Amino acid sequence: MPKVTFLPAQTTVEFESGKLPYSDHGKPESLLDIALNFGIQLEHACGGSCACTTCHIVVKQGDDNLVPMEDDEADRLDMAADLTLHSRLGCQAVVKGDVVVEIPSWNRNYVSEGGGSMNLGDAIPPSR
Repeated sequence: MPKVTFLPAQTTVEFESGKLPYSDHGKPESLLDIALNFGIQLEHACGGSCACTTCHIVVKQGDDNLVPMEDDEADRLDMAADLTLHSRLGCQAVVKGDVVVEIPSWNRNYVSEGGGSMNLGDAIPPSR
């Protein structure tokens, strides 16, 4: 059974492949899907459709235990803050074995301070 450890919380979850209930948030058994199934907050402003970068995570161990990155994810990641060679989108990174991932501090801080979705596409600028 694959294990996923989410840093910095040091929370490790284990699941049986094919047994998680899927609620249409990212690809089935993606890091986002797993996080939400176990009550771990991972921002996902676009609902997991690979249309934003709010579910950006950094893989600390187990890159080879995730499905390979597709072109759509790579193109989207080019716009992510704090991009690293081990960056992935949680909604697209399907888990096939044990991995350790870190949720970037900007995402953790935003959520811990009561922030909701970071999608500001409908924001209206103040009038002058």
